[in-house]
Amino acid sequence: MNTVRDRNDSAWLLTADGSRAEPRLTEQMRRYADSDEVDIAIVGCGAGGSVLLQRLARAGWDAVAFDAGPFWDPARDWVSDEAGSHHLYWTEPRQIGGADPVPLGSNNSGRGVGGSMVHYAGYVPRFHPSDFHTFSADGVGADWPLEYPELAPYYDDIENELPVAGEDWPWGDPHRYPHRPHPVSGNGETFLRGAYAAGIEAKVGPVAITNGRFGHRPHCVYRGFCLQGCKVNAKASPLITHIPDALAHGAEVRADSMVTSVEVDQFTGRATGVHYVKDGVPRFQKARMVAIAGYSIETPRLLLNSASARFPDGLCNDFDLVGRYLMVQGAPQTAGRFEQEIRMWKAPPPEVSTEEFYETDPGKPYKRGYSIQTVSPLPITWAEHVMAQGHWGADLRRYMSDYVHWACLGALCEFLPRAENRVTLADEKDRYGLPIAHFAYAQCDNDRALAKAAQATMERILEAAGAQETMTVQRYAHLVGGARMGADETQGVVDADCRTFAVPNLLITDGSVLPTQGSANPALTIMAVAARAADRLIQRPED
Repeated sequence: MNTVRDRNDSAWLLTADGSRAEPRLTEQMRRYADSDEVDIAIVGCGAGGSVLLQRLARAGWDAVAFDAGPFWDPARDWVSDEAGSHHLYWTEPRQIGGADPVPLGSNNSGRGVGGSMVHYAGYVPRFHPSDFHTFSADGVGADWPLEYPELAPYYDDIENELPVAGEDWPWGDPHRYPHRPHPVSGNGETFLRGAYAAGIEAKVGPVAITNGRFGHRPHCVYRGFCLQGCKVNAKASPLITHIPDALAHGAEVRADSMVTSVEVDQFTGRATGVHYVKDGVPRFQKARMVAIAGYSIETPRLLLNSASARFPDGLCNDFDLVGRYLMVQGAPQTAGRFEQEIRMWKAPPPEVSTEEFYETDPGKPYKRGYSIQTVSPLPITWAEHVMAQGHWGADLRRYMSDYVHWACLGALCEFLPRAENRVTLADEKDRYGLPIAHFAYAQCDNDRALAKAAQATMERILEAAGAQETMTVQRYAHLVGGARMGADETQGVVDADCRTFAVPNLLITDGSVLPTQGSANPALTIMAVAARAADRLIQRPED
């Protein structure tokens, strides 16, 4: 029987108290010379890059992964404090524009080993089978060059490796989770009660948080600081779920190393390595293959900054697809005030969800749908929520002192991929002398209709639970797209196996390859796509 530990020993490679990976893993980590031609150089140590690194290291590949940020030590570097966690985000300069600009930072970008999963909410639903053919079925979005059944076994594997806790899931492809659901907080109980009263089915989970001890990983203590980096390591992130196993199998993680371009041989058309800067010194790592996993802003930016005589408009950009079709999820949050104390922060932020509105409803004037989850904004974020309603001064203080009485729900709306929503290079340059990313974004009518419908449903749930007052703040969540999969080079930057069409030994294994985004948090799907890409690469490395 192929057990979790047979595939991934990370949970058993932490110190006995679960506070960090065993020090010997980093102290004795294999270190390659720049002149060594490693089998693969991976750019980025987030959801996609870490899984690819771990899988290939287990297969005996000489693999090195680069990250622009530090190699975190949770016990030393993270704090259970909302204001003290901004160093976890990617805060390098970027430009935003378009009719509906998207703020970048804490809710969609990470910097350091583990990537944005270090500060994600820990919610890991699957995409639905319908997400893989929205154009054929609904006339919007795009069809993937693979179908759900091809990804399903990788969903199973990753859910067990994280592991995931939750009730039996009735939506999409009905399935079970390896750990039973966590107990719910006042916020979760409010959602369940309101959903029941409104005739809406809701379930507990799925969260990538151990319910009980898992290897040396400790149980969740329900402090509610998931978005600040989980100091107790109960919440899964690649830093503790895949990196330790990768190091134990001979991989190198080269932190604080900013990759500036991918080198491609002008005669063979193959990638030969990556240029990077470490400690202020430009360097070059030779590699037989390269994989980019910098996520939906930095991956297109790296490709565009890797222009050459062969690729004058950017690497792999012969058909002007790099940076296009970048998506964000509409993520309105609706809060309700209750007479009793809720104390919504005393749990993982998302712990209860409904996907009843996920699919296209022929009776509605919009295509595709949305999901709803509990969310639990901490005081600074809650203050921003309240101020967005126009409350200031004494009025703001009154709302803040009333914090314990509020419950909050958040929606994830499937905003559609559009070619004009894209990353380009700005005239401004960063500290490495590289043009920074400019991200232009605008919603369409379908997007706006979805957000309006989601808000109405959240208000209905909270009012059915007994809310005396509601308020909603409009916001965005997860990024995907920008280097999407396609059936051929005129439709996508990479194929179904995440290999770029233009450069045969260059892969992209992060959220930028997703052609659509569904109404689900993307982390699990990114990891599953990377695991599948690793399998395909191991099976046919020389193609």
